[in-house]
Amino acid sequence: MSEQQKNPNLETEQDLKSETQNESVEGLLEPEVDALEDVVENDELTKALEDVAQYKEAALRAQADSQNVRRRAEQDVEKAHKFGVEKFAKSIVNVADNLERALASEEATGEADPLREGVELTLKDLIETLARFEVKAVDPHGEPFNPELHQAITMVPNPELEPNTVMDVVQKGYTLHGRILRPAMVVVSSAA
Repeated sequence: MSEQQKNPNLETEQDLKSETQNESVEGLLEPEVDALEDVVENDELTKALEDVAQYKEAALRAQADSQNVRRRAEQDVEKAHKFGVEKFAKSIVNVADNLERALASEEATGEADPLREGVELTLKDLIETLARFEVKAVDPHGEPFNPELHQAITMVPNPELEPNTVMDVVQKGYTLHGRILRPAMVVVSSAA
């Protein structure tokens, strides 16, 4: 007779033993499985957080780019408003030059003339109108030569003046909102 037949509880004892062993192995493996699940979940969480950070950075860059585009567009519109009259202003300053020449030639005769008064008033009104649109004359007589604002026609030796000083202004220059519209044409002193 086998042991199982002798003791029917033996089968249950062996089953219990193997179940207990399985439970103890499972009990030992359970924390490791949980840890592995945590690692997997942690990796997924880390990856998700990295993705969120990338998307957030991309959104911030897109927002900054759109602000830069908007700011540049506003600056372009502002410049267009400021300098939109540039061609017109270049043409109209020639009229001011001609009126000044007319007055200079009239001074030679020295007569009081209503025509002269009319030209003076017209010139005064034109200069005031130009000033309202930020067109300003550059008359550098006696100032040091500035190549950004002046165009030297010639250099003349003059011991009375410092070298590179504007001796004479042949033609006034003009600026529009601080930007050079036309340089002043000048005669500059040089060392003797």
